[in-house]
Amino acid sequence: MIKQKKSWWILAIVSMGVMVPFMYPYFTFDPVKSRVDITSTAIQYPALVAHIIFAFIALITGFFQFIDHIRLSHPGVHRNIGRIYVISIFISGILGLILFFYTESFTKAMAFFVLTVFWLFTTWKAYQAAVKKRFNEHRNWIIRSFGITLVAVSARLLVPVLLLGYAAFNRFTLPGGRDLMIDEVLNINIWAGLVLNMAIVEWIILSKHENLLKSK
Repeated sequence: MIKQKKSWWILAIVSMGVMVPFMYPYFTFDPVKSRVDITSTAIQYPALVAHIIFAFIALITGFFQFIDHIRLSHPGVHRNIGRIYVISIFISGILGLILFFYTESFTKAMAFFVLTVFWLFTTWKAYQAAVKKRFNEHRNWIIRSFGITLVAVSARLLVPVLLLGYAAFNRFTLPGGRDLMIDEVLNINIWAGLVLNMAIVEWIILSKHENLLKSK
């Protein structure tokens, strides 16, 4: 039996540990418990809840997509999981574009917009490559796609680091107070998560390419 690296399972456990507490209030379907300001219970809140649910499905199926035992020993299962992953991202991504218009901060809105466009684009490229049986190309694009899926995790993990950085930048005086510090960090944490994940993803792809060349 093919064994998956322990680091993969650690990443999966950490991701679930970060996302489940964040998602819990939305499973109550109560707009009052939303972690973001709700201005429309008819459109914004249902779109937000559905966006989160389908993004979580993409996160779970994404982890299963990279399990070598499933991919190599059960290709049919791998393909079906992949279809669920792609469909979930396209639904969540389209809903994310709708939510763009309900985001008050321009900086945060643009972060979500760029993130969503990259998410949809990389997933579409991965799907196209798989359909055309260009599997090396597919693997590179699906790694990029899942890297963007994981921004939901990394952006939240980076918040304490960004808070410390903000405090250090202001010599620990917090001129605008605690609330301003939190607002400014939450305006850039998506950007920070996206940049970090893409840097890691491209390094992984480059490393795999170099290892492949050395093995020839």
